Amino acid sequence: MDIQNNSILKNQSGAALVIALVMMIVLTLIGLASIFSSTLDIKISGNKRCSTDAFYAADSGVQVVEARVDNFNVNLYSTGSYDPFTDANNINPTNAQLTVTVTHDTTQEGAPRGHGFSATNFEFEHFLIASIGQTCANPIPSTTTINEKLIRLVPTQQGGY
Repeated sequence: MDIQNNSILKNQSGAALVIALVMMIVLTLIGLASIFSSTLDIKISGNKRCSTDAFYAADSGVQVVEARVDNFNVNLYSTGSYDPFTDANNINPTNAQLTVTVTHDTTQEGAPRGHGFSATNFEFEHFLIASIGQTCANPIPSTTTINEKLIRLVPTQQGGY
């Protein structure tokens, strides 16, 4: 019986098949891990692109509004706020969903602190700009909001001239 046990242990005719199957399983697991990792990287980079596009869309809304002095005419703010994109002269430069609201802030008066402006030579009109840019609607939209404060200096009439 001892001779038969030794001959079975020395017979290695199926060892190559077992080693090949184990190596195939290991290589399959490495391949699957690579696929999942690259899929996650693609999703992360897509989300980053969408959030960057939303930021630049919101920033373009602020830039378009600030470029036209007519947007800060106090007569436009009878209801307190104004949507500048209702005016045909303010063109939405992006294809993103863009909402811009400008509010005439009547609670603020005088010069901004620390700027050294003389309140006797100017009147100060305070405006708040809120721009919301939204892109990449599927599956979850990316939204960025930019709030900016703008102060318009209006020269006052000088007495005695």
